[in-house]
Amino acid sequence: MIHFPRWKILSILGVCLVALLISLPNLVPSGDIPGWLPTRQVNLGLDLQGGSQLLMQIDMDSVLRERMSSVADSVRTELRKAQVPYTDVVQEGTVIKAKLRPDADRAKAREVLAQIDPDVSLAVADDGSVTMSRTPQSIQLQRDAALKQSMEIIRRRVDETGTKEPSIQQAGQDRILIQLPGVRDPERIKRLIGTTAKLTFRMVDSDASPADATRGRVPIGDDLLPEEGRAGQPGTQILVRKRVMVSGETLVDAQPSFQDGQPVVSFRFDSTGARRFGEATTANVGKPFAIVLDAKVISAPVIREPITGGRGIISGNFTTQSASDLSLLLRAGALPAPLTVIEERTVGPDLGADSIRAGSIASVLGFIFVAAFMVVVYGRYGAMADIALIVNLVMIIAFMSLLQATLTLPGIAGIVLTMGMSVDANVLIFERIREEQRQGRSVIASVDTGYSRALTTIIDSNLTTLIATFLLYLFGSGPVRGFAVTLSIGILCSMFTAVMLTRLMMVSWLRRYRPKTILV
Repeated sequence: MIHFPRWKILSILGVCLVALLISLPNLVPSGDIPGWLPTRQVNLGLDLQGGSQLLMQIDMDSVLRERMSSVADSVRTELRKAQVPYTDVVQEGTVIKAKLRPDADRAKAREVLAQIDPDVSLAVADDGSVTMSRTPQSIQLQRDAALKQSMEIIRRRVDETGTKEPSIQQAGQDRILIQLPGVRDPERIKRLIGTTAKLTFRMVDSDASPADATRGRVPIGDDLLPEEGRAGQPGTQILVRKRVMVSGETLVDAQPSFQDGQPVVSFRFDSTGARRFGEATTANVGKPFAIVLDAKVISAPVIREPITGGRGIISGNFTTQSASDLSLLLRAGALPAPLTVIEERTVGPDLGADSIRAGSIASVLGFIFVAAFMVVVYGRYGAMADIALIVNLVMIIAFMSLLQATLTLPGIAGIVLTMGMSVDANVLIFERIREEQRQGRSVIASVDTGYSRALTTIIDSNLTTLIATFLLYLFGSGPVRGFAVTLSIGILCSMFTAVMLTRLMMVSWLRRYRPKTILV
């Protein structure tokens, strides 16, 4: 334990130097750092730099209804293809009911309907009544899929807004907790997150009268949708076909641009979407078509010529900001279901600054008291432990910068707690060395035995704490996880500094001065 090979000395010093370089952007102004050094910094959490917190709920019923709506359309299509006569197909929530005619082949109908969706249970009664409903397992799978898809789309939308390290977590079966540190315009973020962004391209029904439709006579196969108003003008209503020419799912890119000095959104389809869009525009030259976003017509231009290149432009009542936001929404993709804000919290930057100030004072005082205690009780060897404590703090900052972890107020508490725990290992070692000295052992033997026998105790105590922090991270959320992350990083760093760095300094001191006694 006393002998240190040169490679081990260089490795220990190299780790300390690398940690210092990685943590440097957090310790000095960014303008004073050379360009070849790392530039990552520790991200401050919501409670330290201010920002917004949103708790949003997914409309799971709409997800299930929409899935069953497509099943209902398939039921009508497949029964017609199989020439099985029926009188009606009705969707009641997540249940589809149909009625076969008396002369219908029930066995053939059962065979056809069973192939539509394997996750739908089918029942055909003797009187020709058909009932189709989702199985509980498929409902749960669809709920989980909708939740994961919503979280991923929210993450894509928020990341492109310039927000640094948002926290997006599941909260219950149908809720998502979103923390946005540093956000200064929460209303815009709410609009971006809460917009479903379901884009479709549909033909306008020029043969029907919108005035008649507003009086309740909407033609079969049409939808009466509101149209975005132009500058200063109220929006009108327009009749569009229910049949979708091209859906927004085939979009691969959307960017804000300008046309004739007005903000517009340019878009590009994939190969499938380009083919469908080209076929639809070729067959409907001279007719108006509607660009529908979330059941609202944002533009209804006339097709002047076939658009076969897979590219197009959406014009409308856009500002530069709204065109940029729409482009972002289209790039991120549509949410599987609407989101509703059920709770909103805003933390001001002043409160965050107070938290940083309080945390800094606690950290400095904690360090001073711990360092003073070690020097008073253990003298120069306590000062070595204090140097290792400083290196430990630098390594914690380096690890958090490298991992891009978010530092919260509980995280600062974890760092303060780590200070006491990091010197705890040195206390165990020093006291063991003292005990060996009192038993008459030489200095070299006491140091060797002290480190070797205290190592087991240090590993056991730190391992149990690591298990506790792992459980906190696994089952906790938000600030609890921040506390667990900083504490676990601090424990790992303290084991390195106490067992390796402090021992290196002590051995180097013993070799140079060869004292007769230590720590007595």
